[in-house]
Amino acid sequence: MATRHASVFWIEFADQWDPKSPWHDKRLRQAVNYALDRKAISDAACLGFCPPSGVIVPRVMDYALQVEPHPYDPQKAKQLLADAGYPRGFDAGEMTPIPGFATIAEAAVNYLNTVGIRVRLRQMERATFYAAWQEKKLRGLFLVGAGNAGNAASRVEAFVYSKGSYAYGGYPDIDELFQQQARERDTAKREALLHRIQQLTIDRAMFAPIWDLRGLMGVGPRVADHTINLVPMSLFPSFEDVRMRSQ
Repeated sequence: MATRHASVFWIEFADQWDPKSPWHDKRLRQAVNYALDRKAISDAACLGFCPPSGVIVPRVMDYALQVEPHPYDPQKAKQLLADAGYPRGFDAGEMTPIPGFATIAEAAVNYLNTVGIRVRLRQMERATFYAAWQEKKLRGLFLVGAGNAGNAASRVEAFVYSKGSYAYGGYPDIDELFQQQARERDTAKREALLHRIQQLTIDRAMFAPIWDLRGLMGVGPRVADHTINLVPMSLFPSFEDVRMRSQ
């Protein structure tokens, strides 16, 4: 049984706002998105239960943009590299994954290397990683995940809005849209603004979303009601409400 909590994983391009960085070129960020076989990664690391993501807002959240991820297209990824001036690929340095998810990180590294984006996996201790992430000291590519509750605005505020606690940069028009949605009382108009923000993150290849994480839990034959998805967006069952079958 898979949970439906609000966790999602993606690759960050922390240097995309640096004109001297290769990642300033949107075509390279797009190449990463086309290089990843998200379904195969889910099959290998999540038994196929983690749905591929097209945006960094989990699909179970209010105001989430329901969009398909980039298709797996290694030839298109290679063409984008060539168009950007790297027909033979390039050395992209290290990719640092959030600790505890080595399988997804190793798979992503393998797919990137296959198309010519040559990266090396760099492991960090958990506390060190989280401190470096929040202090915005991580560079190059790094794999992150977030599972905090809220709605699409919560995720945009933390990771997309330029003043966000985990944002490495931003765009003035997206910041303005974020401020507009914060003032908007009409839910339909607010949803439209948040959808526009999410679409812009796709159009500009700000991130490389991978999947919505699903916690896998076993349910035995004696369980009548497992309550795994009873609490919205929660990883854990409502243990007080679990019912067992009578003997």
